[in-house]
Amino acid sequence: MAHRRRAVLRFVVPGALAAALWLAAGTLDAHNFGTNPPTWNREISRLIYDRCASCHRPEGTAFSLMTYQEAQPRAVAIKDAVLARQMPPWGAVKGFGEFRNDQGLTQEQIELISDWVEGGMTKGNNPNVKPAPPKFGTPSAAVPTRGVTARGEFTLKKSLTVDGLLPERVPDRRSLQIVAALPGGRVEPLVWLYEYRNAFRHPFLFRKPITLPAGTVIRGLPSTASVTLLQVPR
Repeated sequence: MAHRRRAVLRFVVPGALAAALWLAAGTLDAHNFGTNPPTWNREISRLIYDRCASCHRPEGTAFSLMTYQEAQPRAVAIKDAVLARQMPPWGAVKGFGEFRNDQGLTQEQIELISDWVEGGMTKGNNPNVKPAPPKFGTPSAAVPTRGVTARGEFTLKKSLTVDGLLPERVPDRRSLQIVAALPGGRVEPLVWLYEYRNAFRHPFLFRKPITLPAGTVIRGLPSTASVTLLQVPR
């Protein structure tokens, strides 16, 4: 309908005025953020509770973001951190390997936070759409460690079914693209660590276990770095 109105204006209104109206209409369209821009109550609180609140909460390991009053003053910093993929601290490139414990934000979620900040960090008028805050139990400190340690260019002497990888010694803020070169010539992506931070050390658990035959070469690790190839739990 909007395109049809513009066409009528071009033929009915003379010359320069028609052109001005046409440009004005295009400018308004370009700045149209939609009829339902994101709000804290409707979208952002849900995202924060799901992906951030395990650390960013009272008695958590970082400052709390559980309420609008806590999150709004930090909104620009939150946007910058998620755009740089520093938060949540997943530490790996998406799409290089598939992981069942992936806590990194999707591109759509990053854009949602960016749109909220650029749109004025609106709280929203309807508190009933905001989800209930999550409840947290005592976090488990257990980290799987059973497996085979690989460092440098490492060759498997026997077949191994791998459930994931656990960085053991990685230079802080280093990026490493780790792959498995199978004897038949196929290369299996394992994990691409990106500016990895040891302060947030955690395992990268595959969506499905990967069986690596004897003779598989683990590549992408410098001699100063090591990872554990985690075996499938018994």
